[in-house]
Amino acid sequence: MHPIARVAPDHFATPLRFGAGAGVAYVAGGDAVVADLCPRTLPIPAFERAGPRERIAFRPDEVTAAILTAGGLCPGLNDVVRAIVHGLHFHYGVPANRILGVRHGFAGFALPLCREIAPIPLADIRHIQGTGGSVLGVGRNHFDIAPAMEWLRALGVNLLFAIGGDGTLRGAAAIDAAARAAGMPLAVVGLPKTIDNDIPLIDRSFGFETAVGIARDTVVCAHTEAEAAFAGVGVVRVMGRDAGFVAAAAALAAGHVHAVLIPEILFALDGENGLLAFLHRRLQERRHALVVVAEGAGEHLFAPAPVRTDATGNRLHQDIGRLLCDAIRADRERRGWPVNVRYIDPGYLIRGSGANAADQSLCVNLGHHAVHAAMSGRTGMAVGLVHGTLAHLPLDLINAEPKRVDPAGALWRSVLEATGQPSFA
Repeated sequence: MHPIARVAPDHFATPLRFGAGAGVAYVAGGDAVVADLCPRTLPIPAFERAGPRERIAFRPDEVTAAILTAGGLCPGLNDVVRAIVHGLHFHYGVPANRILGVRHGFAGFALPLCREIAPIPLADIRHIQGTGGSVLGVGRNHFDIAPAMEWLRALGVNLLFAIGGDGTLRGAAAIDAAARAAGMPLAVVGLPKTIDNDIPLIDRSFGFETAVGIARDTVVCAHTEAEAAFAGVGVVRVMGRDAGFVAAAAALAAGHVHAVLIPEILFALDGENGLLAFLHRRLQERRHALVVVAEGAGEHLFAPAPVRTDATGNRLHQDIGRLLCDAIRADRERRGWPVNVRYIDPGYLIRGSGANAADQSLCVNLGHHAVHAAMSGRTGMAVGLVHGTLAHLPLDLINAEPKRVDPAGALWRSVLEATGQPSFA
């Protein structure tokens, strides 16, 4: 079982009690979650099961906690923040004025935003569940560890909750390493957030199911538009910088999709086996067609250009949706046939939306279990869903090779069966 580091021994009995004298089903030290059920994998990776421990590492009345949300917006951020605050205050008794919010991600540790690091009023989060955005704000910012460590030390923070994707979790790992090197008793716990669902080891990250639901509705609308138009083609670009999970899941849920394009699989536009010839045949036979494309697909189709990245180092992709639309129009013009192209990108609609019921439930559980982990002194870890059970995952494994759609796996096979698309080789 992969060990999780501790910043302090569990000297204190937990104050947890739920209901009128109800007990708590504590997690024992040896409880584990198997991460890979393949019998050929030896030894089988396993992780600590998440949940409340009978003994904790910090006196609740002496705890100062900080929470930040970084990266881009994602459905469920407010639900996670609310669950952490409630878990700290109502479950463990951490004083409300010692639960701090850091504004706009890691940038909140830099002047002048550091002046906005302040307690999160309980009244402000009472009704934020299911709402879009983040009460703490978000930001894709270059991470400078020096001011972060300075302010964490000055504020006496001993629990840090970092909610975000791969860049945020790398920042959390850097803070954890610096704190341990300095002998600073700081428990750093990450909560993985990515709409793309490309974080390794975990079943799904929060926001993914909401994104798939909205993307599915968009695909259905695009099909309606394409079917109603003469020689109509709907092109829907969905999230997925480097992984096609949203595109695949939305296409399966919507039906009607004739081609799904993802970053993991190269495809040709031209030639008898290319996408354009396939769409032409489809239009001749059925008078409409529908394409779903992940934002990071088709990078090989663009002219070479300097790589651009955002402030957290994520590669910025060119607009594959517009390239496809232009190529479809040009191809039909060359053939002397009409076409009506409808292009829809629901990206910001997804980012700004509130979480659906499934994601809300996951967010609450993630927030509560993150609090249990931090109060028990665990650090350098994230809480994630592994085979349906929440587990403690070391940040060095979470920050390893991202998860991708397997071109030979069951998900992609289902997509091929549902669409009937060729390989576009």
